[in-house]
Amino acid sequence: MDKPTQSPHARSVRSYVTRAGRLTVAQERALATLLPKFGVAFDSQPLDLDALFGRRAPRIMEIGFGNGDHLAALAKAHPQCDYLGVEVHRPGVGHLLRAIEALELGNLRILCHDAVEVLEQQIPRSALDEVLILFPDPWPKKRHRKRRLIQRPFVALLSERLKKGGVLRLATDWEPYAQEMLEVLDAAPGLTNVAAPERFMPRAERAATRFERRGERLGHAVWDLAYRVG
Repeated sequence: MDKPTQSPHARSVRSYVTRAGRLTVAQERALATLLPKFGVAFDSQPLDLDALFGRRAPRIMEIGFGNGDHLAALAKAHPQCDYLGVEVHRPGVGHLLRAIEALELGNLRILCHDAVEVLEQQIPRSALDEVLILFPDPWPKKRHRKRRLIQRPFVALLSERLKKGGVLRLATDWEPYAQEMLEVLDAAPGLTNVAAPERFMPRAERAATRFERRGERLGHAVWDLAYRVG
């Protein structure tokens, strides 16, 4: 198995910012008892995904899954696929662990670590069929925009980890970020906008997240993008 290559430029942007959050007793229990079973420890060696899941199947990764409801629903609806969830917010990880146990999801594993390092170190080239990044932090203040996740080095890293024909799906409720995503992705070698000649995708391609439903009640618009690796 090829060792994943590191992207020194991608390390300038982390996939997350640590957020405070109170763990419930149930979430603490889930982290203690279920993370060893359904979690994947960070390591500098690439993962053997066939061994991890005990089969060969389409592989989908969601980066920043929040409380994990959306990811759990996907794994439940598509048992023929394997899912990797990446999240550092421990209450969200605990919440998803409880869902994995309750729904008996054998096709879902969690990596509680920075997604950039996970992609660089643990995910082999051309290992993923799809990557989901739904509502990453838009960093709306001008002085903070350099912290946005969707930048050229990170997109290049994602493209390397996706198979030929694999799809990168994104969504945001911040229009300036949507336009910036379009510019970055349109300029990325080897990526083609699935929605062309339109620019954005209809949300019918995926289920709404809890964050999204809350935004809809407040009148927020959402922009979806999908790009295929050529």
